[in-house]
Amino acid sequence: MHLTPVSLSKRAALIMAAAVALFSAGCTTSIVNMTADTLAENPSGIYTITARVKPQDGELIKGSLHVSIVIDGQIFPMTRSELGDGIYEYDYHMPAGRTEATYYLLINYGSIRGRMGFPVEEYTELRTVKLANRYVYTLDSIRGPVGARIAIVGRGFTPQDVVYVGSTPARTVFESVNVISFSVPALAAGQNYEVSVNNGTASQKVGTFRVDGLSLTVNPTEITMRTGGKATINFVLGNPAPEGGLLIDVSTDIPKSVIMPEVLVPAGATTATITVQGGQPGTGNLFVSGVGSGEISVPVTVTAR
Repeated sequence: MHLTPVSLSKRAALIMAAAVALFSAGCTTSIVNMTADTLAENPSGIYTITARVKPQDGELIKGSLHVSIVIDGQIFPMTRSELGDGIYEYDYHMPAGRTEATYYLLINYGSIRGRMGFPVEEYTELRTVKLANRYVYTLDSIRGPVGARIAIVGRGFTPQDVVYVGSTPARTVFESVNVISFSVPALAAGQNYEVSVNNGTASQKVGTFRVDGLSLTVNPTEITMRTGGKATINFVLGNPAPEGGLLIDVSTDIPKSVIMPEVLVPAGATTATITVQGGQPGTGNLFVSGVGSGEISVPVTVTAR
């Protein structure tokens, strides 16, 4: 059966008539549309529209309830769902090339008041269901150290996607339309960061990721040298450094005694070696922080020539 599209004023009149019929019959019906406005696109192109209908049993003429959906200018019966009593559904086949459809639900039944029967017709408001061909399911892990590779599962990914951890772009690898992965960038450990996917025009939130401390070993564990002398220090990470390398924060409480360069572990590497030089005589420590779960202290002694 085809329905001629009705104007808003005529539709309003129909709804008003239905309301008057309900008032006259003394009957109230609850109609709850259980369908989300956005549905994930699927290969079948079939999308289930679901609603809960509950007339006032004492006023309903048994067997008179008919639940329908009006979509694409046509009316279709909705069938009882296995989800529970009073729940009806309709499997809508979205036409090829379409990404949305507008519809409303139509309820017809008979109501009794006293010995008289009244026909009742109700309409729900117009709703539009849209298909999402790009969405994110989840992170395959919600925590990890700097440099760890984390996958994101979803749909509609492209090679142009870039994952952001907080406000920092991460090295992103396009695996397929359903999977992308990223390497955790060099960020402060022990904190939570919001992860999002950006395609250049829009950003979509994925979830929260916690950056854990990265395993780090420093050798030697104690340094002794003379003024003008030199010593070699090795830094060994438990995971490869992320894209751009990993800068390790090394400081000292005897800056006039120890002359040292910055420590940078190259991208993809697990080790870095630096050479420090003795300055004025003094005793103190090197402090390595920002990578492991805690600060590493290396005693340093610089003696006169």
